[in-house]
Amino acid sequence: MLSRLFNMVETTLKNIPESLILFIARFSLAAVFWLSAQTKIDGFAVNFLTMQFQLGWPQITDTTYFLFEHEYALPLLPPVFAAITATLAEHVLAVLVLIGFLTRYAALGLALMTLVIQLFVYPDAYATHGTWLAISLLLMRQGAGKFSLDQLRRPI
Repeated sequence: MLSRLFNMVETTLKNIPESLILFIARFSLAAVFWLSAQTKIDGFAVNFLTMQFQLGWPQITDTTYFLFEHEYALPLLPPVFAAITATLAEHVLAVLVLIGFLTRYAALGLALMTLVIQLFVYPDAYATHGTWLAISLLLMRQGAGKFSLDQLRRPI
């Protein structure tokens, strides 16, 4: 009886649609980086969950420049360049992952950012960064799934 229940549950779990898993993975990873990017700018805000919208020309905040100069202090990169590049990459790569366009490449970019953050900025946050990296690796390996713009690019 118990064996039959376990088999039924296992069969049900094995039948979770891969595209649903990949969509949730894309949404989750994109949300983390999008929300992080939004904290770095003023003048432009888009958050459909909180219904916060401010459409204007984004500007990187003084706090962001300060953090990149003093707290993040990446080796080999000037702080201003690092702040601009990271802010732009977080916004663009998050959107690409969310809509599922060039997903493998966007996920690779987010994985590289995650590794930089882990190695040079917050080495004690390995549990969080491991989760981001695992999701990025899943998307790099499997692609975006059926609910994506990448799917439309494939020849029939």
